[in-house]
Amino acid sequence: MQTRILSAALAGLLTMAGLPAVAHAEDLMDIYREAVANDPVLASADARRLVVAEGVPQALSALLPQLSAGLSLQQFHPSFSNGTNSDGTPNTGGDGHSRERDLNLSLNQTVVDLSKFARERQARQTQEAQEATYEGELQDLYVRSTSAYFNVLVAADQVEVFRSYEDAYKQSFDQATIKFDQGLAPEADLTQSKAYYLLIKSERVDAENSLKDARRALQQLTGKEPGTLKTLREDLPMEAPTPDNAAAWVDQAMRQNPSVIAANHLVSADEHSINAARSGHLPTLNAAVGYDKVGAWSNAARGTAAYGPGSTTVGLVLTVPLFSGGLTQSQVRQAIHQRDEDQSDLESVRRQTARDTNNYFNLVVAGIGQVNDARDAVDAAKKSLASLRAGYDIGTQSLTNVVVAIEILAQIRTQYTALRHNFILNKLLLKRSVGAAELKDVEEINRLLQ
Repeated sequence: MQTRILSAALAGLLTMAGLPAVAHAEDLMDIYREAVANDPVLASADARRLVVAEGVPQALSALLPQLSAGLSLQQFHPSFSNGTNSDGTPNTGGDGHSRERDLNLSLNQTVVDLSKFARERQARQTQEAQEATYEGELQDLYVRSTSAYFNVLVAADQVEVFRSYEDAYKQSFDQATIKFDQGLAPEADLTQSKAYYLLIKSERVDAENSLKDARRALQQLTGKEPGTLKTLREDLPMEAPTPDNAAAWVDQAMRQNPSVIAANHLVSADEHSINAARSGHLPTLNAAVGYDKVGAWSNAARGTAAYGPGSTTVGLVLTVPLFSGGLTQSQVRQAIHQRDEDQSDLESVRRQTARDTNNYFNLVVAGIGQVNDARDAVDAAKKSLASLRAGYDIGTQSLTNVVVAIEILAQIRTQYTALRHNFILNKLLLKRSVGAAELKDVEEINRLLQ
């Protein structure tokens, strides 16, 4: 009976690989498509991109002709000082009234206003910055989808590890109980085996909670409860980054990383903002065309309606700012301070991007050897456990030695599983750090699932 329990625990350990693949299991592309449709972070970034994009036509509108029309109608009533009519009756204001109508049209066109031109260029740079930010969010979604997917697989694998632990320690506890009841083992062996069993049982519950949380994180991304997921296959392409040079990746990141690009555009927008603020000291010139027509009539004297001829005015309006209470100078200083802040942010982004790129490059390169070493360690641990199990069956090895071997194998297998998933994820993160992550990268990872 004990041998069958041990064999079941070992079978669970040797086959653990996250969730088992079934005919209708979801894969990474399924999760990504659901995330694209339902992820609130990406939806917010898209909405923000559209909001900022409207700043361009709004800034451009100030440079285009401004046409307006107006129509006013006024009515005038006569008044009497004594409050009575000529026949001595009370005055009710009914002797009549007069009306006046004024129709006007005006057309204005900016000829020279450097601040408006600068604001338009500033709006375009701000739009470019937001487009780059949105591109970064798209690439982040590749990473977030893959990371959330892998987190579920690793958490599921960890649950299987602790279940195998629990089975093995339960068997050890049962054996110690029998021997203690038969007087063949001290009480210390019983209490120790019980402590191990209860501890691993508690850790197994923690692992199951971690799995539930990982699945909820995936649900947070897609908006729906994930089903059974396909797992990462055993044979993985262990390829080094191309080019195999960290400096080349960093150079690419400085040119192509969306966060760096967005920060550069913001600094450019700030320069135009400074020019716009300084233009507040300069004269502006506008062309103006106006048309006005007035008509008047009265019901007290019929036949007196009169409509004057329309008048058209054409001219140039020159405005020279003299003093605005220090507003313009303050706006210039404010724009310069904003530029300085964004320049510092740009340098911070560049340094962080260089650090991340170097880090992910090194992780990918080191990961090749780590995965291969961990795979060899798993094979060695399996052989060791098989040898100890054979000795246990014939009575030359203790159950404790077998349990320890199971624990060692479980630990190595846990590390191997994490290293495999991290290697694939780090390759994607390396591409994301240089701004080169694409949908085809997710598709390639998806082909590694089974």
